[in-house]
Amino acid sequence: MKIILCLSRSSIFSVFSTTFPRPILRQYRSYSKQFSTHLPNMAPGLLSVTDNGKVDKRHKVTVIGSGNWGSTIAKIAAENTREHPDLFEEQVQMWVYEEDVTHEGKTEKLSNVINTHHENIKYLPNIKLPTNLIANPSLEDAVQDSSILIFNLPHQFIHRICGQLKGKIVPYARAISCIKGVDVSDDGVSLFSEWIGDGLGIYCGALSGANLASEIAEEKLSETTIAYDPPPMDNSRNPSRIATPRSATPARGEQRDSAAELSITPLADLQHRDARGRISKTRLTPVPPEYPPLDHDTFKALFQRPYFLVSMVSDVAGTSLGGALKNIVALAAGFVVGKGWGNNAKSAIMRVGLLEMIKFGKEFFGETVSTATFTKESAGVADLITSCSGGRNFNGAKLAVERGVSVQEVEQKELNGQKLQGTSTAAEVHSFLQKRGLEKDYPLFTAVYDILEGRKTVDDIPAILAKAQS
Repeated sequence: MKIILCLSRSSIFSVFSTTFPRPILRQYRSYSKQFSTHLPNMAPGLLSVTDNGKVDKRHKVTVIGSGNWGSTIAKIAAENTREHPDLFEEQVQMWVYEEDVTHEGKTEKLSNVINTHHENIKYLPNIKLPTNLIANPSLEDAVQDSSILIFNLPHQFIHRICGQLKGKIVPYARAISCIKGVDVSDDGVSLFSEWIGDGLGIYCGALSGANLASEIAEEKLSETTIAYDPPPMDNSRNPSRIATPRSATPARGEQRDSAAELSITPLADLQHRDARGRISKTRLTPVPPEYPPLDHDTFKALFQRPYFLVSMVSDVAGTSLGGALKNIVALAAGFVVGKGWGNNAKSAIMRVGLLEMIKFGKEFFGETVSTATFTKESAGVADLITSCSGGRNFNGAKLAVERGVSVQEVEQKELNGQKLQGTSTAAEVHSFLQKRGLEKDYPLFTAVYDILEGRKTVDDIPAILAKAQS
């Protein structure tokens, strides 16, 4: 009997288990181990199953961050680990920045209240959390042996937290960033998922969409986009030798790379590509084959709930950019609604704004960004619609026009000096474009910045929209 050793674990075992009795399977395992010792350059064993046909290990999940959104995502993850014991360890760790809170008239530690009463009374009150969600004030202990890390904290803390975690996590861990937006400076645009991946030497995807944490925590219907491009050295159900951008995981019945394509180079020697399509400087450690594949199916099982629908893509850059650039458009929408020009004007703003978002993505992440991420996904058009219908950026701009004051004055009086995300992003994007002489190619983005700076007024917007028609 001729045996091909480099087929994926799930496919070869499913074929053998339906064709051969168990004694022959055991004989096959013995033969494969002997044979593999004579092929040191072959990819590490993609077949690793126990006698009952199950994988040896399950993924441990840790959520890093316990604020409003962090606790909501942790709730979702814990509900799903309980429902998928074949994929995940049931217990989910959630790192909590420890602080004192008052509960029933007594001062207690926040982590103790969460673990005892299963409620984050400070950041997500009146929402019952699963009993298998464990609040842990020790960051190092929370991530110990975790193969899936979910980051959900203010972006200002990413570098410090990654510094604390370096060398403390398993080297084959994979991550999802739930931190919305990107960092824009004169030097370039960087993704928060890149900060995490480069900082820890792991691969990190991104989650973004029209996601109001309070509504999702209350289990009101919502959807999101998760971008994850499985590194080619990982044992996934959609492996890729070249790691070119893909819009979605191939269905299980679709054609995949042949065994010959996947077996020539040792998995540890394969290189993945970053969000710009370049060979990454980070050398990844493959996820051991004893674990279930870390791919779109597995991450969907971890995040999707009946009230939280997940769309999986591989466009990490587009998913991240949408969460940042839509805030600039939301300011423009607030300007025209505050002026009393109505929904037709707002729709025109959204249309032009969406086009500029796509243009920006294509211009600076052209190797990987997909137009469909902006036009079809929650991270794109849905998040844009939500942000232009309400939210702090839209409401702040609208209020400024209605009162006849600057947005900066609204920030000072209504937000105690805290800046809107849109105003910061508009300034950063304008400076980035201006350094490259491209500000005129983005008339709406530029107009929003000029209005914020007092160089133009909202009355100039119709001419800008008319120019966009030409």
